[in-house]
Amino acid sequence: MHDEEIIEGLVRGGPQRPVFENELYSRYNYFINEGCRKYNISSDDSFSAYSDAVLSVIHNVLDNSFASRSSLKTYLFKIFNNKCIDFIRKKTTIKERVNVSAVETEMLGQLPDNAKIIIEKLIDKQKMIAVKQFLGEIGEKCRQILLLFQDGYSDKEIAEQLAYNSPSVAKVTRLRCLEKIRERMQPFMSQV
Repeated sequence: MHDEEIIEGLVRGGPQRPVFENELYSRYNYFINEGCRKYNISSDDSFSAYSDAVLSVIHNVLDNSFASRSSLKTYLFKIFNNKCIDFIRKKTTIKERVNVSAVETEMLGQLPDNAKIIIEKLIDKQKMIAVKQFLGEIGEKCRQILLLFQDGYSDKEIAEQLAYNSPSVAKVTRLRCLEKIRERMQPFMSQV
């Protein structure tokens, strides 16, 4: 299938659109391994970056932002590379927060045991309250998928229960939902 056919199929929409989305996704999914190798990121992070890149390409095609100055492969690869770099930046930022957290843990360790236990319980309680609040804010579908995953359901079982097209769609959705929670938790975590 040529780029033009995929683009036309996406733009046309209708019940055949998923066929063209899947074609675009599966045609270049070897980028995932390249992302792991080139950027030294986990396969989950590379998978998420690739899935986000494919969704961005589809969105840009539908919005007429894709001007066909390059092939779909080149366009997708550029977006994918940027997404991988974003993951590296996030990890670097998270490492900085972990270092701050280590200092806070050291300070907490200097407290008497009974005071330390009380503070840890208060922090844990605040975190749980925040997680429950954020679960309510991210939408019912995200809440369902995260709760099923927490209960030990596999992506395949989640896909069947929530009527996703495939386990990989359930996984991408779950990872996006987790990212939404993380983003909402960031300001809270820096305060606690």
